[in-house]
Amino acid sequence: MKGPLVSIVVPTYNRANYLKLTLDSLVGQTYRPIEIIVIDDGTEGTANAELCDSYEEVRYKKIENSGGPARPRNVGSEMANGYYLAWVDDDDIWMPSKLEKQVAILKDNPEYGLVHGPCEVIDPEGERTSEIIGRPGSLNVKHGDVRLKMIGNWTLMMPTPLLRADLLNEVGRFNEDIPAGLEDVEFWVRCSFHTNFYYLDEPLVEYRVHSGNISSDTGKYLKLPLYLNECRKELQRQNQLKPGENRLLMRNLGRMQLKMLRLNPGLVVGNMFRLDPVWFLKLNNLKVFIKKALNR
Repeated sequence: MKGPLVSIVVPTYNRANYLKLTLDSLVGQTYRPIEIIVIDDGTEGTANAELCDSYEEVRYKKIENSGGPARPRNVGSEMANGYYLAWVDDDDIWMPSKLEKQVAILKDNPEYGLVHGPCEVIDPEGERTSEIIGRPGSLNVKHGDVRLKMIGNWTLMMPTPLLRADLLNEVGRFNEDIPAGLEDVEFWVRCSFHTNFYYLDEPLVEYRVHSGNISSDTGKYLKLPLYLNECRKELQRQNQLKPGENRLLMRNLGRMQLKMLRLNPGLVVGNMFRLDPVWFLKLNNLKVFIKKALNR
């Protein structure tokens, strides 16, 4: 018997060679039914359109470039018809049983809105490097109610989650107004305040590391705590945070920012004053600041 439809959104930007490998891994899933929605904001439209036309389960849409994957993900999500939803970048690979295993988990665990996991790293040629990323030291860190564990500490590996599509009605879209590569961290933080996360400790995705990765630009991550702080303030305005929880999230964000001290001391200190004008009066902040300053 067929299960619920799964919609898979694939943003793509000038990676026709990698895109084919990604699509092959999607149509090779052991789970059905699926729909694959490719949103192209690059300059190789004709080649990508022809490639997508060669797959029965793939729909293709060309849009103007917006500078990052947030807009393509949002456009594709609006086109999706599935009961479940997933996103995968155009350079990553899914293992054949990914959807089958994840759909089964969500069916059996209705109290969880999404399931996620770690990735195996592959190099530009697709060879495994033996590195696993996204696996926590303690598995319960990324499982269950992660609201107060996540912000300022870790995020989900973007190509791994499968979520109930109606979760988007509660969480909203990817933020298109923040730098590319940060929008996924901010989105998953918002998700954590609306549902429990199911962590499956099995790499079902191959994550390709190469020079074109958006996440390789470390400079913009210096401002990530500021964007996550906007999430915290919005949660506070919505009365979703108790006073103790709010203080914990502020402490986590301060620690996250101070850990970046060696990258740009002046900018980090300036960001700390934007996060909390009296940050230097708090012992936890001073301990991290002194440790990082001495280790430069």
